[in-house]
Amino acid sequence: MQKIPPKLRLILTLYRLIWWISTPVILLYLYHRGRREPAYIKHLPERFGFHSKRKQSHIWIHAVSLGEVRSAAPLIAQLLQGDVPLVTTHFTPAGRSEIERLFPDAVAAGRLVPCYVPFDTDAAFRRFFEAFSPAYGLVMEVEFWPGMIMSCRKRGVPLFLCNGQYPSKSFARDQARFFSRANIVFGFAGVMVKSQLQAERFAQLGVEKIAITGEMRFEQPIPQAHITAARALRQTTFGSRPIITLASVVEGEDRGFLDVIAEVKTYCHAQNTLPPLFIYVPRAPDRFEAVAEMIHAAGFAFARRSTMLDAALNLPSHATDTPLDIILGDSLGEMYFYLELCDLTIVGGGFCPKGSHNISEPICLKKPVIIGPNDSTIEFPAREAIAAELCEKLDFAGLAARLTHSPAPLPTNKIREDFLAAHSGSTAKTLAAITDFLDS
Repeated sequence: MQKIPPKLRLILTLYRLIWWISTPVILLYLYHRGRREPAYIKHLPERFGFHSKRKQSHIWIHAVSLGEVRSAAPLIAQLLQGDVPLVTTHFTPAGRSEIERLFPDAVAAGRLVPCYVPFDTDAAFRRFFEAFSPAYGLVMEVEFWPGMIMSCRKRGVPLFLCNGQYPSKSFARDQARFFSRANIVFGFAGVMVKSQLQAERFAQLGVEKIAITGEMRFEQPIPQAHITAARALRQTTFGSRPIITLASVVEGEDRGFLDVIAEVKTYCHAQNTLPPLFIYVPRAPDRFEAVAEMIHAAGFAFARRSTMLDAALNLPSHATDTPLDIILGDSLGEMYFYLELCDLTIVGGGFCPKGSHNISEPICLKKPVIIGPNDSTIEFPAREAIAAELCEKLDFAGLAARLTHSPAPLPTNKIREDFLAAHSGSTAKTLAAITDFLDS
């Protein structure tokens, strides 16, 4: 085991001090979030690591939010076939509730325990470890928590990064900072990454055990009920009208997207053609109301999914016949429904500095994809998908032109199938890597 260098000891001391000072602020944040979403303030003792002690050791998977849970779902399904129970930790209620939705039988039987991740302090993780005695831990995607990593190291709990990546911008920025997560990643017992580029980055930071396992999101379960409902609605209601889904739109992108929709609508009217229907899906549920107000203020005819469709995603017989410009996707866990409805997916995040959200879901459904200029957060599979002509990278001006004057040819099914075949098998590779890491 590598020794902790003096610089890192100083950083960890400062980090612990910051946590000690910041805990009241974090609790205040959770309280205010809890006033809008009560689930944030429920199960508060879990945030401090308090749980009843289990008799059996657990496999621990940390999936901070909804996207990471969906990424981990195929791996969780495979691990549940073994004899060792699982505990999953999350920061958001959406992540926790998604586990309960995806694996209700395992949760009910106590073979899978979803809970909130402890605050990133040694004392909180000590209590968590005492309760679940983790055989090992798997951290999904890009969660490098100093307290978590060093607490695992201190107590001999092997902690592995799974489906991992270190985005270009973050990698360059963090190496130039004194206080950064680049100093802590060597503490992982091993990392499983998406591509050769990512492997090289972690090796540069001192990680010794590295496996290239690909993108696990290509194997996440697709809810067939959502696919069936989307196809039925498309056939009975929208017919041949073009549909474009704006997926995971983040704060700071709304004005740009609404301007593009207005430009496309104006162009289609000038050409005497039917404008496309836009499915507008904000990334965060706490933005649903604000986005609805912006759409209304912009003068678009729109409906909310929550009032337009019933729980089974069917259109009630009394639904209005008023032509719509936009359907606001104000629901959770129905992204595959929104994607299956469309002819083209535009993924948000990359049209502002935050960075694009993952494109694996539309690629799995064989939908053409457009992302914004800032794609460093999804270098894999974005760069490979762009090279295969399954994905385009445009700014708002280019997007407006693409949707009006310069439609691009669609990729063939063979190109899509070849791409998915070339990047499949991540779950099996991950399980094999875990076994190799533990054996060595």
